[in-house]
Amino acid sequence: MVFQGDSITHGGRGSTEDPNHILGHSYPFLIASAAAAALPERGWRFVNRGVSGDTLADLAARWQQDAIDLRPDVLSILVGVNDVDALLGGKSDDVDGSAFAAEYRLLLDRTRVALPDVRLVLGEPFYLPTSPDPGLHADWASAVRQRAEIVRELAASFDAVLVPNQAAFDSAVLRAPAEHWIWDGIHPTYAGQRVLADAWIAAITSPAA
Repeated sequence: MVFQGDSITHGGRGSTEDPNHILGHSYPFLIASAAAAALPERGWRFVNRGVSGDTLADLAARWQQDAIDLRPDVLSILVGVNDVDALLGGKSDDVDGSAFAAEYRLLLDRTRVALPDVRLVLGEPFYLPTSPDPGLHADWASAVRQRAEIVRELAASFDAVLVPNQAAFDSAVLRAPAEHWIWDGIHPTYAGQRVLADAWIAAITSPAA
């Protein structure tokens, strides 16, 4: 199982094969620890290839070596918040997300050609209003939810498992304040990483998946 994405996935992962640090401390670690402890006889191997700061274009640029060449049975992708950051920071003009959608579709097409039997798992980008600039909360929420809708459409088009991360966090804030789950609008706390892991496990083990 290969996990791809940005800093949310990266989670401080190590650069060596040291098993104490190789998966970092993000949701891939929580998923792997639960699965490997419950079903050690399956012999699953978990690989984290998230890179902090990556946009979708950055992901695509390293896709061959960090995804396709690994020949995964399951390939999980979570990306989008850095594309929003680039937009709101004036480094992108992809206001309607059309470029994001087109590039993501190309990436998935490329993956299906190279790995026709891979099980794709697409995580929604998500946002809670805890970022330092309150004036941008509405803009962030709108842009992230727009890209989450694109991911939902792509998941349906490519017969991929969809992980509804935004719904998971929207539900979580009914139990505790947003700051308990995400400390800066983007990066989950340890509690938020548990929300991501639980949402991922629920999605991939759903009878409809």
